[in-house]
Amino acid sequence: MTTSDATLPQSVTDSKRTGRIRQKNEELILSAAAEEFARHGFKGTSMNAIALRAGLPKANLHYYFTNKLGLYVEVMRHILELWDNAFDHLTVDDDPATALAGYIRTKMAFSRRQPQASKIFAMEIISGCECLSAHFNDDYREWFRGRAAVLQAWSDAGKMDPVDPMHLIFLIWSSTQHYADFSDQIRRITGRSRLSRDDYERGTETLIHIVLKGCGLTPPS
Repeated sequence: MTTSDATLPQSVTDSKRTGRIRQKNEELILSAAAEEFARHGFKGTSMNAIALRAGLPKANLHYYFTNKLGLYVEVMRHILELWDNAFDHLTVDDDPATALAGYIRTKMAFSRRQPQASKIFAMEIISGCECLSAHFNDDYREWFRGRAAVLQAWSDAGKMDPVDPMHLIFLIWSSTQHYADFSDQIRRITGRSRLSRDDYERGTETLIHIVLKGCGLTPPS
């Protein structure tokens, strides 16, 4: 117990401790679920397999997530939230080169650290995107149009070359996620047993150089 916890009423301290345990268990379950869904797909994954990977009783999974579909959708939502947060605060006052380079770095880091999450998302989209149909609603389309509008404003102001902002975003998404979704292809071509941090760093710098040069921008040092 921390010093600050010691000064709180017991009920508040217990509530904080319960909250921390809940958060830890949910993160553990989501991580285990991402691994299983990436390996076996939605249909080939069972709640029992997720419980075994998480090292928790199956009853604990049903306490936090009622069923497999609910857990699958939450994994998808968590992935998109992490990706979208990196692009949430883009404004017309930002420097295009710095902002785009930063976004590419963030997306590539996500592919390196959480490749299974990216693979789950890719499989869901390829299979028809049924479980995410509710997510890609008017609010999401409005969010996307807002990101594209910032890129368009940069072009209109002469801060970067005129490019189609929608397709520029699609290009960044596809190129950065390739390193996670098709890592086995890259490994076999390069003869590596695994992609190293250096592989990702060189890939990141290459993407930044190509994307920014294509927009008429100088990559930041």
